[in-house]
Amino acid sequence: MVSKADFTPEEWQKLLESVMLAGMSVTAADPSGLWGLIKEAAASARSIAEAKSDKTANPLVHAIAADLETSEGRTLARDGLTASLKGNSAKDIKTKSIDALREIGGILEAKAPADAPAVKAWLQGVAQRAAEAAKEGGFLGFGGVQVSDAEKAALDEVSGALGLKEGYAHVS
Repeated sequence: MVSKADFTPEEWQKLLESVMLAGMSVTAADPSGLWGLIKEAAASARSIAEAKSDKTANPLVHAIAADLETSEGRTLARDGLTASLKGNSAKDIKTKSIDALREIGGILEAKAPADAPAVKAWLQGVAQRAAEAAKEGGFLGFGGVQVSDAEKAALDEVSGALGLKEGYAHVS
């Protein structure tokens, strides 16, 4: 069974960052204002909490989620993301997030090939939940769409970066 000890500190930091990057890639594709940003961030946080408490979750997914729930893990991920994304436009953040997810996919394939599909699927799920967390467009909560075309395209890019076949798929 693969664990944190099987990764270099830099690789582990990238795995921690990957969860935030998955959500941010979609959020940056079509920023939806303050409330939308809050809802999308909360959806990503719920994905972490659920993975940590899910007894059937893949052990590597569980380890990543558990580490992100520690002060040290959150700080490590946040500091890394701040260093690499600070001062970038939303478009650049989306591009850098997708590129980083591609790199993370490679790390998973090299270091944890048996766990890679589960971790990648979880990251895709984090991105999907972020996309579905807030309506895009509309006015004062009326109208709009659950997932914008830009978010659907970002979900497809996340899937491609992670080497997954499926992109956007509405989950009820």
